[in-house]
Amino acid sequence: MRIEELNIPGAYLITPAQIPDERGTFYEAMRSDALEGATGVPFGPRQINYSVSKRHTLRGIHSVRIPPGQAKYVTCVRGSLRDIVVDLRIGSPTFGEHRVNVLDADSGRSVYVPEGVGHGFLALSDDACICYVVSTTYVPGAQIDINPLDPDLDLPWDCPQPPLISDKDAKAPTVAEAVRAGILPRFDKAGTP
Repeated sequence: MRIEELNIPGAYLITPAQIPDERGTFYEAMRSDALEGATGVPFGPRQINYSVSKRHTLRGIHSVRIPPGQAKYVTCVRGSLRDIVVDLRIGSPTFGEHRVNVLDADSGRSVYVPEGVGHGFLALSDDACICYVVSTTYVPGAQIDINPLDPDLDLPWDCPQPPLISDKDAKAPTVAEAVRAGILPRFDKAGTP
């Protein structure tokens, strides 16, 4: 398993070592000891979520207020998607910056999203299924939603047509509006070493 830090402090891309044979392939999708060794932050799964999306569906940018905070271990288990993490932590040296990764079921790649970092994706295939292993259970009212089409973020979704997007995401505030509203976490309060 290769765990490499992205340009956003505390965010990691995990690429499993696949072992193929005539029956198919085996790999470890997540090892909490290896993840903790790389990140320096304990990760204890508390809830597992799945979402299934049609091609060109855009979901995000989502995060959770601190407290309670929520780290995510994100894997595409069917199909493929363009996954984007955005640093929403005020005071972070990479505040407002993003990283794009293509996650697909064949590679088994995953992204670790630390507390305070936003996450979203665009489904690149029909029936794309994403799995979120998260560090806290759902707490009503703790969600942070940022408009994924915020022109100041200018995220490279590269969708060949207008994406399918929920009303909630389309009406979500921009990063600037979220800063003014005081809803974004501080870098020094997020769970990064």
